[in-house]
Amino acid sequence: MAPDRQALLVVDVQASFPVPEAIVAGIAALSRRLHTVATVERHDEAVTPFARQLGWRPPVDANPLVPADRVFVKHGYLPPPALIDHFRARGIERVLVCGVQAETCCLAAGFLLFDAGLHPTLLRWLSVGSSLDRSGDLGAALWRHHFGSVLEEPDALGLTSEPLPYPS
Repeated sequence: MAPDRQALLVVDVQASFPVPEAIVAGIAALSRRLHTVATVERHDEAVTPFARQLGWRPPVDANPLVPADRVFVKHGYLPPPALIDHFRARGIERVLVCGVQAETCCLAAGFLLFDAGLHPTLLRWLSVGSSLDRSGDLGAALWRHHFGSVLEEPDALGLTSEPLPYPS
């Protein structure tokens, strides 16, 4: 697919979540080659009851650790609906998804994208799981089952210039 018809969605890569530096570097390298949108999780108990139900509070002022053309704040698992409006306004068809909590937050983004008629694709090598499964294997398996599109390595993107880093 033409690079101008795809975008990168970076889910919750922020200081409050443990993300290996190699993954942050890989996402940053890719973000320089594609239109990039990032989400950040911020706490607002009136919107999403993380503290009341889970005993956990995301930060109130987190920022992404990677460069992004646009940042959307979210207060739960799903990205805001304005994310879909943004992609549609740009003529995006395929959204390459990577980031934190492959089996929850990335998967939630995948459902939102899929239900909006876009083509979500998980970038496995640039994603980590939650504390339940840091490897991200569970998230990749769920992603394959629901959306069918998981890329395992940078070469699968088919971008033709310099190679992208692959976390070791």
